Amino acid sequence: MKYRHTDTNGVCTCSIVPPHILDSIVRHGAPSQRASAQQTLALDGQIRSQRAALPLARSAGVQGAGASQKNRRVHTASNATNLPGTPVRSEGQGASGDVAIDEAYDGLGATFDLYSDVYGRNSIDDNGMALIATAHFGNNYNNAFWNGAQMVFGDGDGTIFNRFTIAIDVEGHELTHGVTGATAGLEYHDQPGALNESISDVFGSLVKQRSIGQTAAQADWLIGAGLLAAGINGVALRSMKAPGTAYDDPLIGKDPQPDHMSHYVNTSSDNGGVHINSGIPNKAFYLAATAIGGNAWDVAGNIWYRTLLDSRLSSTAQFQDFANLTVDNADKLYGASVRAAVTQAWQDVGIDVAAILSWQYNKTVISTFTNPHSMNAWAYIQDNGWRKVQTLTPDGASNMFTLLVEAQASNAKVHVYVDGSLIYQAYSA
Repeated sequence: MKYRHTDTNGVCTCSIVPPHILDSIVRHGAPSQRASAQQTLALDGQIRSQRAALPLARSAGVQGAGASQKNRRVHTASNATNLPGTPVRSEGQGASGDVAIDEAYDGLGATFDLYSDVYGRNSIDDNGMALIATAHFGNNYNNAFWNGAQMVFGDGDGTIFNRFTIAIDVEGHELTHGVTGATAGLEYHDQPGALNESISDVFGSLVKQRSIGQTAAQADWLIGAGLLAAGINGVALRSMKAPGTAYDDPLIGKDPQPDHMSHYVNTSSDNGGVHINSGIPNKAFYLAATAIGGNAWDVAGNIWYRTLLDSRLSSTAQFQDFANLTVDNADKLYGASVRAAVTQAWQDVGIDVAAILSWQYNKTVISTFTNPHSMNAWAYIQDNGWRKVQTLTPDGASNMFTLLVEAQASNAKVHVYVDGSLIYQAYSA
């Protein structure tokens, strides 16, 4: 079966369990397990089609404007499906005694604290948005999701999945979908959708690492550890350190994530493999963070966060675009050694990073030409689609070429190819 997210404006109602796992349960599970998986898939479809909340607008104001103060509200759906349900615990109140309610409350707080304390972000929308969650959603509901306005957690069926509040990184993951919606607005399909998923895995993992005080070297880099019930052959939903190894079980299938572009999965299911191909940028972040060392949220996390806020990152960004910008931001923020670590991380997953230059409208860009003997150098500019604008002929003496750029709208891009290989990107200033 194939499932497409069809929310408006390219924004997802994003869930933590990918459809290929639920499909596998429907095919291979016992009758009760099949029923739970089918019910979960049906509810997921209803939620997507009935979503009434508008997507968060991309932030345009001053980052962190206003007082940064947690405002958590956790409800119970009492195994029904009405949202947000009955209020149980609000900001500042003591533990409720309901483990799922209290785990949800703590996870909301840990996610808020990461974004506020480390990155100076004032909640999901950077404007003090209340953090709302609902636990005990549905009957044996095997998922958790962000619907554009709040977090929702199922209790799991107890035989395949445990309660979905058990993994704090799941909360960080889902809430980060809200951050992405409020910043880059990455569309939820194909490579931009896989980047959307990967960014949520990155910051979900950072929420967990920071909450338990782990360095990059100490972290397990698993997403959803503890979710799989006893008897399921797996350790988590995903592994950022070793994509494709998180589970291998007759009931839920084998982890299909690739760890390199040579194994990229072309598929029309799962919105073009957003939960599958996210393994590639996940592995790149793991490699960068462990190469840099220390706490992953300090340097590597800051580079990824600043890239998420970067106005050059479009809603349809490809892996190459995101990689190029992370390297550029690493250089600007931390210099050559960190830039080299991030560059190597992307190269190790099969993405060679192009240098990024800038131009002012109607000005000349000059760059070192890497192959003075090539006659196959072309410049393309992106405005209404891509179009070839100039043949580039190098000066054999200086090995330099001049790129003349027409006046274009802001955030236009130029790609230069030499013998079919991208050698740099330029962005309008």
